[in-house]
Amino acid sequence: MADHEPESCGPAGYARLIQRHGLRAIPNWHASIVASTAVRRESIASDGSVVETYGSAYWPGDSDCDHLEFALKYDGTNLGLLAELFRVIHADELTQFIAAAPFGKYRRRLWYLFEWLTGRQLPIDDMTSGNYVDLVPPEEYFTATPRRLAARQRINNNLLGDRSFSPVIRRTDALTAFAAADLSGRCASLIAEHPPEVLRRALSYLYTKETKSSFAIEREEPTPDRTTRFVDLLARAHHESWCEKKKLVPLQQAIVDPRFRENDYRSQQNYVGESVVFGQERVHYVCPKPDQVAELMTGLIAADARLRQAEIHPVVHAAIIGYGFVYIHPFEDGNGRVHRFLIHNILATRGFTPPGIMVPVSAAMLRDQRDYDASLEVFSRPLLDIVDYRLDAEGQMTVLGDWSVWYHFPDLTLQAEALFRFVEQTIERDLPEELALARLERAVRDGFKREIGDGSELPTSDLGS
Repeated sequence: MADHEPESCGPAGYARLIQRHGLRAIPNWHASIVASTAVRRESIASDGSVVETYGSAYWPGDSDCDHLEFALKYDGTNLGLLAELFRVIHADELTQFIAAAPFGKYRRRLWYLFEWLTGRQLPIDDMTSGNYVDLVPPEEYFTATPRRLAARQRINNNLLGDRSFSPVIRRTDALTAFAAADLSGRCASLIAEHPPEVLRRALSYLYTKETKSSFAIEREEPTPDRTTRFVDLLARAHHESWCEKKKLVPLQQAIVDPRFRENDYRSQQNYVGESVVFGQERVHYVCPKPDQVAELMTGLIAADARLRQAEIHPVVHAAIIGYGFVYIHPFEDGNGRVHRFLIHNILATRGFTPPGIMVPVSAAMLRDQRDYDASLEVFSRPLLDIVDYRLDAEGQMTVLGDWSVWYHFPDLTLQAEALFRFVEQTIERDLPEELALARLERAVRDGFKREIGDGSELPTSDLGS
């Protein structure tokens, strides 16, 4: 730490750098303040954001690089913010800062992240000795294995994706507790208590319930043929990954109204909004520019493949891909239903649910739509505060400027927490209810069979099956 201890130091780390450079940025979840009279303490807001105050001994110094190092140490790894900061912080200054202490783990991380995020190489010689250091601390973040070794800085890249799409998930107390709760085991135990015939009937209810709930979230009433198609798709979701372009396009075509079927990713700017009065739109979410969609989707698909190799919880995996997909919004229509379909697909193919069994997550989302909407707005609302756009008289949007880093590197921690809540609700409430209904119907049918007797000429098919 610096010897100079100013009377009032003020914001430090990311907060200091955002203020100093006048950046329009999504705020980091953790903000730091250094004050001469402060005892270290933290204040947690209702949205989960944290403001932590430190005594003056923590003041890192006045330079941009001092605050970059402080940010990695105390504010966490915010890839989007770092990418924005590397656009305005002089590479020469960063080079001198790293070269002064190249073995320091935070400086090595800054060195690697600068080159990884910008594609530019700093004039620093490769390291030839020293231990490898994880890029993000596994005790603080969900990370991917196998690590990608970077010999130049002797860094283990354990991020969840690549430069096209690499979200972060922090190991909050809530996520740690959910991951340890063995929801998968509770689901398997519940299923094991019921005979195959009851399970078959319950599955029919579950697929139909999930289909109707997923459409209801979008305020749509599907036609019988679209309901049948979606039920069939859900039944197929257990067999293989659907996170591939050659499968996602036909999936979109199968679940939307024929008028809105697409043969490729969208080529127009879209947004999520509502009409307030004629000619006026209230915008809720600004989607990535159409020329950014292909790269983002390539990154999302690559992240799915990486996460399937990694020892990461299936619900966290499903949150990354499901929410990542809906934020990219690669189609004009059907994005929400595909997003929820992908959640089912990942939970099934990662073995979270027993073979053939699904948990009706959309039912929980529909029942507590305020919580579901809030999970989407964790990213959409702060993004809306910084993005410049204009709408013409026909409601066509033009996005001004480049905001792509925020789509490439979202923090999806609170979305993962929300998905765990929905999954827990389905296992504790929806699944037992559907199994109880199927068990009751079987009991009624068996009682009816006993009433009519074995000698009845009534065909078996008329008794229900």
